[in-house]
Amino acid sequence: MGFLSRKSKFVSPPTEEHPIVEELEEMEAAVPEETSEVSTAGPVPDDGGALRAGHGPSSTPPSSSSAPPAEETVVEDEPPASAVEIAEPEGPERLKARDLIAPSRHEAEAEEAAESEAPVKHAEVIAFANQKGGVAKTTTTLNLAVAFAESGHRVLCIDLDPQGNLTMSQGIDPDKVEKSLYDVLVHDMPISEIIVKKEIDIAVASIDLAGAEIAMSTKIGRERSLEKALKEVAADYDFVCIDTPPSLGLLTINALTAANKVIVPVQCEYLSMRGLVQLQNTLKMIQENLNPDVRIEGILPTMLDSRTVHAKEAVEILEENFGDLVFKSRIRKAIKFAEAPVKGSSVLKYDPQGNAAGYYRDLAKEVLANESA
Repeated sequence: MGFLSRKSKFVSPPTEEHPIVEELEEMEAAVPEETSEVSTAGPVPDDGGALRAGHGPSSTPPSSSSAPPAEETVVEDEPPASAVEIAEPEGPERLKARDLIAPSRHEAEAEEAAESEAPVKHAEVIAFANQKGGVAKTTTTLNLAVAFAESGHRVLCIDLDPQGNLTMSQGIDPDKVEKSLYDVLVHDMPISEIIVKKEIDIAVASIDLAGAEIAMSTKIGRERSLEKALKEVAADYDFVCIDTPPSLGLLTINALTAANKVIVPVQCEYLSMRGLVQLQNTLKMIQENLNPDVRIEGILPTMLDSRTVHAKEAVEILEENFGDLVFKSRIRKAIKFAEAPVKGSSVLKYDPQGNAAGYYRDLAKEVLANESA
């Protein structure tokens, strides 16, 4: 018996594979992608590898009586579960390298195209220019702006004249202003910091503006300083009215570069009209080099004394040379225009029912009609 028992230890049973091995091989053949993901994602458990090779925990091959326990130790759903757990970090919550860098050129172009498709309303910027002084530029700028405001429009006035007459006309002392357009043009201060709310919003001036042209002489892009400053508030207003100094220097060039329309107040006298030729030449250079969209909205006869023959002849000369560019509205002489600034108000507020106020209300209607046309 002892001999037989020793012999039984060395005689191996028939090499017949266990049924579970065939099932596993069939599963691997049916789902090759899942098994490859598991093998590349991480290490495979030792027990699963042993079962695929046909070896159990011990070196003794399993017999037919030990088959049920072998089936209990192997769970067919474990490999897919382990694959899901290993692939879990690659889900949508995981940050990828492309999420950590700036958008590509194509994405940036798509965003720019989407922004360009959305229409954004910008203010109509009107510059009141004439290199000759005393032609009612400041009076026209303020009172036309207030007439626009009476029509329900949002209006901003910009006092670009170092004399600060527009600022004074709203009851603000230019000598006591701490921040002005000088800081905006020279030091790039946001223009919203110098806007004061009166009858209309006004970007105030001070005597410092007299030195702005020298201070800006070495600045790159100095002709576009006002244009850049207005981008901050362009969507907040319907009209921006710019009062320019009586010259064709850098401040006036800034106004013409920022504007898309120019209204030219002209005193109904011969010497005042001669300056129109110089203004036209300057405007042509602005169109060629800085702002191709700017154009003359109209020429406004001001300080008209219809009792004199000379004034009538001056208007006729304007209409003969400039035709439809001459406004139908006429700003006649009135003492109220001189009295209103003393009270720190426009003539429309100082004498709302007077003829002087009516002149600028008619002009506002004409400008708005041209705008709608």
